[in-house]
Amino acid sequence: MLSATDPLDLPFLWEQYWPGLLAVLGVLLATGTTIHIVLHKRESRAAAAWTGLVWLVPFVGFVLYLMIGVNRIRRRARQLTGGRLDIVSGWRPAAEPQPPQGNMQSLAGLVARLTGLPLTAGNDVRVLQANEALTAMIEAIHGARESVYLCTYIFGNDEAGRRMVAALQAACERGVRVRVLVDGMGLLYSFPTIRRRLQDAGIPHGRFLYSLAPWRMPYLNMRNHRKILVVDRCLGFTGGMNLRAGYLTKPPIVHDLHFAVSGPAVGHLLHSVATDWHFTTGELLDDAYRGPAVQGAVMARGISAGPDADFEKRRLTLLAAIGSAEQEIRIMTPYFVPDQSIQMALQLACLRGVRVRILLPQQNNLRVVHWASLHILPWLVSRGCEVSLSSGAFDHGKLMTVDGCWSMIGSGNWDARSLRLNFEFDMECYGEGLAAQLNHCFDMREVHALRLDSSLISEWSALRRVRYALAHILEPYL
Repeated sequence: MLSATDPLDLPFLWEQYWPGLLAVLGVLLATGTTIHIVLHKRESRAAAAWTGLVWLVPFVGFVLYLMIGVNRIRRRARQLTGGRLDIVSGWRPAAEPQPPQGNMQSLAGLVARLTGLPLTAGNDVRVLQANEALTAMIEAIHGARESVYLCTYIFGNDEAGRRMVAALQAACERGVRVRVLVDGMGLLYSFPTIRRRLQDAGIPHGRFLYSLAPWRMPYLNMRNHRKILVVDRCLGFTGGMNLRAGYLTKPPIVHDLHFAVSGPAVGHLLHSVATDWHFTTGELLDDAYRGPAVQGAVMARGISAGPDADFEKRRLTLLAAIGSAEQEIRIMTPYFVPDQSIQMALQLACLRGVRVRILLPQQNNLRVVHWASLHILPWLVSRGCEVSLSSGAFDHGKLMTVDGCWSMIGSGNWDARSLRLNFEFDMECYGEGLAAQLNHCFDMREVHALRLDSSLISEWSALRRVRYALAHILEPYL
């Protein structure tokens, strides 16, 4: 029989030495996690923050990093797509067109290298208000003969959603290939969700990254924010509009912009929605553009961005566009909490003599984001940025124009969530006619907006300033 001090008495050994054993295990876990952090985190601030956490809070820091610090999206995306994420099939120009403006030519070349997609000529891009866009999309679905591919962030179980489901069901009954992809979290904006209507209508659909399992918690932050509809592989719609009834009320409670696209750039919309569908369901869709080569005078290119293989494409495009500006930059967005590099680029543009005009909503549906935005605006105003807050209904529209000839439209916002966490789709467009239409939309919103100048900022109380500053601390998560 073993004595109480026998070296093989495991309970006794554990009782005597468990603090040391746990300390050794904690050091091993922290060391291994630190090695993973420094090898995979590109931002030094994020690497330093995670390293401090895993060492200062042993075990808990390791579990948190395992749950929300590791980006598994890129690996899973390549597993599901077989490495096809950056391969575009179908129509491609023999020689890419060049914008006539010299500063735009260098920008076009940079974005080409970023995205791997060609700049396409012969496109038509039509600007639509939200209520017009829903009608135009439903009419296009009613006219579909071959396919309807829809990807959206929010698909409301309301009047807008019911009208869309009816059109999709009629298309299915005609034998049209219909595929609907809804973001797994965006689906929850309505209760009950639209899924039962889709199922009852026999519409093939999928949920993007939906799971409440604790080990899949990283996916809660990585949302598919893209809004894309492609009909018969030749007509596309994209922009910032969700499928919700708030756009249809009179007067509407939300303003938004959406865009009808025809021409070879529709192939880029196709590629994005087909890749997301394959990622979610494993089914391959035909993403070859089948429309005419010339539909209009706009040169355009799609920009898919996300925390996977497309990481930082959108952020780098914004920085390049700001740096290319020689005369004027206009920005309209509902959520404006750019990181330090973009803030600095905008301030440098002002110092170079570029007129920078930023239009944000005065009333926001995400109050914390609005407060965080107000925290950084005084610095931009002090450098010469013209900031206005639009009155009336919440303005969810998104656009950017540079020098009256370059435009960026799509689903992306100017915050950390859009720049780092969400899957977004935008289009860069070269064309003075389109830029003029977007600038007109900007002017119509700005004419009734409140100009945020230094005198108005000076009236903010100390309590408001503290509130805005505390909200800005959350910038990496907004």
